[in-house]
Amino acid sequence: MRVWIDISNSPQVAFFQPLVALLEQRGHTVRVTTREYAQTLELLRLHSLEHDVVGPRHGGAGRVGKARAMSGRLRALRAYARRGDFDLALSHASHELPLVARSLGIRSAYAFDYEFATLQHSLGCRAATRVVVPDAIPAERLVRLGARQAKVRSYAGLKEEYYLHGFTPEHAVLDSLAIERERILVVVRTPPEVSLYHRHGSPLFTDVLERLGADPAVAAVVLPRTREQRDAIVARGLESLVVPEHAVDAQSLVALSDLVVSAGGTMNREAVALGVPVYTTFAGRLGAVDEMLVREGRLRILRSADELEVTRRTASKATPTRDPAQLLDVLQSALDG
Repeated sequence: MRVWIDISNSPQVAFFQPLVALLEQRGHTVRVTTREYAQTLELLRLHSLEHDVVGPRHGGAGRVGKARAMSGRLRALRAYARRGDFDLALSHASHELPLVARSLGIRSAYAFDYEFATLQHSLGCRAATRVVVPDAIPAERLVRLGARQAKVRSYAGLKEEYYLHGFTPEHAVLDSLAIERERILVVVRTPPEVSLYHRHGSPLFTDVLERLGADPAVAAVVLPRTREQRDAIVARGLESLVVPEHAVDAQSLVALSDLVVSAGGTMNREAVALGVPVYTTFAGRLGAVDEMLVREGRLRILRSADELEVTRRTASKATPTRDPAQLLDVLQSALDG
């Protein structure tokens, strides 16, 4: 089969990397499209995933800019897909792929794990042939997005447990950032400021940067989403903050860290999968997956920078045991019937 995958944001690179390898091992031809946004292109190159850049850049934080960029990208993706003669299409939270696939009669599976990105998921769920989600998300939340029960296929656990299966961290990432081993390593992920679902401003993240950046016992690696975020953080001049110039091996960094503080979702769950203590500073509504992790005590909600417990981790890391082949089977079987 000829399989089309669209990767429109940085976290989707790690999700699809093992799945692309498995598809090719099974004899399928895979083509990956992407766009210029955040660190997506850098990560695709870092992980040696061949790709085609299709359509305009991300439209920014405003609705008008997003709508204009989406319209242009839909046209570009349609032209690309028409030439590709694809048998099926797969995406994770890239709602443009199922819209184009439906218009061309291509079967598509649309996956996601945060159900409150309402606008994009409503488009993706209604257009896709099948919707693939973690089994933690209640059916009633999916129905509101246009994903009735017959359309939904679910998988157990976290998506991060699948793509981190058998993961071994590379210690070279610490050397590349000149991290002193005697310092407590904290990994910090910035808020998704350009995302439509994250419109709840909060001083908490700034307080966290000030708290960590002033602690000489800490090396806090801050992973920004955009150049603008990076410049703003560097301008603070906080000595204990390390802000990489380019995309780094974030999974290795998380696995080797003592603590993770993230305003997003994927890095939180990577820390959970790897057995690393993690706080969330996400200011929007928690999705069902994160609600489950909070109930289980595997994810802590941070309400004040003073609540941070910054200590060296002594517990051994977890080893994710979910086979990515099982996740691929869910995606493929969703389109078989």
